[in-house]
Amino acid sequence: QHHLPPQMWTNSINQANKMALLAWAKETGINLVQINGQRRYGGPPPGWVGDPPPAGTEVFIGKLPQDMYENTLIPLFQSVGKLYEFRLMMTFSGLNRGFAYAKYSNRRGAKEAIVAFNNFEVRKGCAIMVCKSTEKCELSMDGLATSVSRRELEAVLRQVTEGVLSVTLYASPCQKRAQLAVLKYSSHRAAAMAKKTLMEGNMRLGGVEMSVDWLNSDLKQKLQSCEEKPSSRKVQGGKCLGVPKHSPLSPVLHNVLDRLNTLCRRQHLGTPLFLTKCVQANPNGWQRFWCRVVIPGCPMPFSGFTWVRQDGPGRSGHEEAKVVLALQVLCMLGES
Repeated sequence: QHHLPPQMWTNSINQANKMALLAWAKETGINLVQINGQRRYGGPPPGWVGDPPPAGTEVFIGKLPQDMYENTLIPLFQSVGKLYEFRLMMTFSGLNRGFAYAKYSNRRGAKEAIVAFNNFEVRKGCAIMVCKSTEKCELSMDGLATSVSRRELEAVLRQVTEGVLSVTLYASPCQKRAQLAVLKYSSHRAAAMAKKTLMEGNMRLGGVEMSVDWLNSDLKQKLQSCEEKPSSRKVQGGKCLGVPKHSPLSPVLHNVLDRLNTLCRRQHLGTPLFLTKCVQANPNGWQRFWCRVVIPGCPMPFSGFTWVRQDGPGRSGHEEAKVVLALQVLCMLGES
């Protein structure tokens, strides 16, 4: 029995339609850009002048055959109005995920697409669904440590996501001694990319695992009836941000993180905020982490990769990775 290498295996799936797509793109000169699990045309398209279209110009397209690509879909949806952007959600294998978004230059184009193509058979027996896109732009981030301030959280988000418009902190309605943040982004696409980035790989902020989701209307109404939580710029009690109380750090680890906190406080740099993501785990217990620490008073974040091993039940790989990065930052700041 022979096994194809992963790249050859994915290339062999739906090969005829992939070749047809490449030929169409070459013939038309249309440029498709794939990033973060979606392939995009336009946004803006060639020759576009002025601001992006207003809200209400995007439609959601569902129930797509997974082997269908832009060479069929873009001409179809372009037939009822000028497209500003077309986004097809993709799988690792090169098939589509069954849905896409088409954004028109005006609201009339979006309405025409819904009338023309909702329940339209793109292939015999394959009727698609087309409806108005909700274009959500707000996320909820629950489980933040109570010591994290709005300014510090916003500094981290601007380093790892794009299009942040505002950050609002509330006492979490679901977790004791925790905060919930409402994050507003400049567009649905920016919010969707931020959601993917923040959720991927169980990313943690300040050592605490967070839950990130779209802000639903019930939660939004509940939060609007509460007062916004005041922003605190200081670390409470001089402790490292977000260390869970049920798994205390060893004296050595606590000392390293305290030293970094103390140094930043002494130099008026603000509280360091850590973002850690496990990217590889080996059977022998070693884990590879991508780590970043954002210090508000420093112009650039400190980031890199490190291998750590979880020793003992009271310590997570995320905490070990934080310490390795903290040691590196202390060296760079001349405090080794």
